[in-house]
Amino acid sequence: MATAKKVVGNMLIAQSGGPTMVINQSLIGAVVEARKHKAQIKKIYGSLHGIKGILDENFIDLAKESAKTLEEVANTPSSMLGSVRKKPTPEDCVAIFKVLQKYNIRYFFYIGGNDSAETTHIINEEAKKYGYQMQCYHICKTIDNDLKENDHTPGFGSGAKFVAQAFMGDNLDNRALPGVKINIIMGRHAGFLTAAAALARVYPDDGPHLIYLPERPFSTDKFVTDVQAVVKKYGRCMVAVSEGISDENGTPVAAKFIKEVDSHGNVQLSGSGALGDLLAKEIKEKANISRVRADTFGYLQRSFAGLVSEVDAKEARTVGQKAVQAAVAGKFSSGSIAIKRKPGKKYNVYYERVELRQVSKETRHVPDHFINKEANDVTKAFIDYAKPLVGKLPVIGRFKGVKVPKAK
Repeated sequence: MATAKKVVGNMLIAQSGGPTMVINQSLIGAVVEARKHKAQIKKIYGSLHGIKGILDENFIDLAKESAKTLEEVANTPSSMLGSVRKKPTPEDCVAIFKVLQKYNIRYFFYIGGNDSAETTHIINEEAKKYGYQMQCYHICKTIDNDLKENDHTPGFGSGAKFVAQAFMGDNLDNRALPGVKINIIMGRHAGFLTAAAALARVYPDDGPHLIYLPERPFSTDKFVTDVQAVVKKYGRCMVAVSEGISDENGTPVAAKFIKEVDSHGNVQLSGSGALGDLLAKEIKEKANISRVRADTFGYLQRSFAGLVSEVDAKEARTVGQKAVQAAVAGKFSSGSIAIKRKPGKKYNVYYERVELRQVSKETRHVPDHFINKEANDVTKAFIDYAKPLVGKLPVIGRFKGVKVPKAK
């Protein structure tokens, strides 16, 4: 990678892909840091709805916002600039550069997942093609936790906390009125978020009793057998299922019922309860169990207010700051800021600039040592990995169950 000289001009920042509970921390972290570099960054613009906002020249002046407003936005979930799922066409790229030149944008930051990293890479390549000097940086985020080069990504910790606490409550409900309960959780190709349901367990008989991730082929027959075994043991069963579970041929089970796709070719798995209904039907018919319920968490796990992991918020803010620092340093003209975990028992991280092409497109999967041999649960290694990212969870009490002798 050729080094770049320090540049002077205006900054444009945007958000893309699925919102998270802490994506605005990254936005404000970048804006606040940019304000410290007035010699290089003159104006700070926010594009509304990602690259669509660039094409429409739909910007707001973030330098005009008060410090109080910025901090309120930082602590607000979802994408405050609005988001988009759009892959730029060659024609879009030409139009984008006309706009970037028009506004003298020399610092471009795009907050998002692997599709957003790919878009950032495309824009950076176009900048080089046109000989346009611009610092192009991707700021990582995704509740799916599937970005390569990262130990974990901003948004995952808070999404995982939601999943864990939702299962805590649902487990208590299921214990009070026993039956089979199936919860469908986001995770197209990576099952990290679904795996986080395991953090809900406090007592030995707590659910989820079964966890199915897209990293392993899903067999309906084995699923029914697994549920029957758990019901026989506990008199009930709670199941966590990734929306992206696929059969032995690699075809997503839900894709058989859903045809809608986005501009990146991704099937819209989270917009339907079809998968949960299908699995519930299988249990009712094949396991002869009458009380079976299914819920699809859908978009609830992305922007749930008041349920943020403190570690997640802090790290999300830091990646925004680090991206601006790397850009103004001028050593590299582009990159993505990755979160790396330091070795050792005590949780600690560091941040590293990596090449855009190393983060874009491809998905990081749940490692084999995080998944049990039966492919229906996670291991202690995953629990140890995820606990510090989620933080403190509610205390769940239980009676000791001392029986009162029957009166004579």
